[in-house]
Amino acid sequence: MQRVTQASVTVDGEVIGSIDEPGLLVLVGVTHDDDKDTARKLAAKLWGLRILDGEKSCSDLGAPLLVVSQFTLYADTAKGRRPSWNNAAPGPVAQPLVAAVVDELRGLGARVETGEFGADMKVALLGDGPVTIIIEL
Repeated sequence: MQRVTQASVTVDGEVIGSIDEPGLLVLVGVTHDDDKDTARKLAAKLWGLRILDGEKSCSDLGAPLLVVSQFTLYADTAKGRRPSWNNAAPGPVAQPLVAAVVDELRGLGARVETGEFGADMKVALLGDGPVTIIIEL
């Protein structure tokens, strides 16, 4: 998760999701033991985490979130020079869980933009300070 002042996702030259005000760019990686409860907990954590200016949260400010699926977060580089993706859940498992995070956030009242699962996405961001946080549940 990166605190941003603006961020966008482009697929095939078309912007499919963007935020243009302070908020969060959330890269969601799914592993084999994640489930709908994990998605619910993650959404609640993202919505309430007080990391925006003035120790405010997205829920305090109504700040937007751009959620992008990112299986490469589970890369294992322990052996050799080529990463292994064995820790990442396969697409048919991961896609509904990324969608569940988005649904849970929207259910909490969040404004959420998204990338496109499995697409070759170009992600652009203007970071708001050096604030990048890993959330593991």
